[in-house]
Amino acid sequence: MQLVEIRRYPVKSLLGEVVEAAHVDSRGLAGDRLWAVRDTDGKVGSGKNTRRFRRMPGLFDLRAQMPASSGGPLVELPDGRRFAADDPAGHQAISEHLGRQVTLAPETAVPHHDEGPVSLITTAALRAVTGMAGVEADGGRVDPLRFRANLLLDLPGTGFPEDDWSGRRLRIGPDVVLRVVRPLTRCVMVDMAQDHAAARNDLLKSLAEHNDMTFGVFATVEHPGRLTVGDATAWI
Repeated sequence: MQLVEIRRYPVKSLLGEVVEAAHVDSRGLAGDRLWAVRDTDGKVGSGKNTRRFRRMPGLFDLRAQMPASSGGPLVELPDGRRFAADDPAGHQAISEHLGRQVTLAPETAVPHHDEGPVSLITTAALRAVTGMAGVEADGGRVDPLRFRANLLLDLPGTGFPEDDWSGRRLRIGPDVVLRVVRPLTRCVMVDMAQDHAAARNDLLKSLAEHNDMTFGVFATVEHPGRLTVGDATAWI
C-alpha cells in the first residue's frame, strides 16, 4: 500500500484542500476540522441533521484553507471574497450566503469529527463502488472527495478490504502509527454535489445494498509524526 492523497477540511462540512504533507497527532491531521459553522443555538453546520449537527444547504459552496502562516483558516465564498475564520465581516457574509445567522468557531472540548480523528479509504474500494453504482458524469471512477476522507491509500484489486482492518495497526511513512477502529457509516452527503463532483442519487443506496452502508474506516493515532504523499504503508 502507498499513501497517494492527503485531504484536510479546516472548517467542518466546507470544501477543503489537498496537501502534499501534514503533521498528525492524537487529535488527527493538524488543522483538520478544527473550526465549524455554528447556528444561533450552537448546533454545528453539516450536510445532515443529528443531535449535534444541523443541515445547512450551501456549505459546500464555501472552501476553507489553512494559510502558510500561523493562525486560523481562510474561508472563500463563491464570489471570490476571502475572510479569516475569526473575522466578524466574514461571519456576516457567510450568514447572508446561507440565509441564516451563523458564526465560525474553533472546537472546544468536543472534537468536530463525526466518528474519529483520522479517516481512510482505498483505491480498491473506490473501484468496487464504481462497479456497483457506475462512473461519475465525467466517465471516471467515483470521486474520492465524496467521502471526505483524510487519507487515500493505493491498494491493488477491488472489494472493500478495509472492512477487515478493525483493530490492526498501520504504519504510514517512518513515524506515524494508526490503529483502525471500525468501518465508517455513510450518510446522504456522499451523493451531494461538492466541488467538481455533480449530485448523484445512487451511491448511498448502493452502499446500503452491498456493504451495510459503510465505506472506509476511521483510526486513532498511536504514534504522531509527519505524513507525505508517496509514503509507504505497512501493517505492524
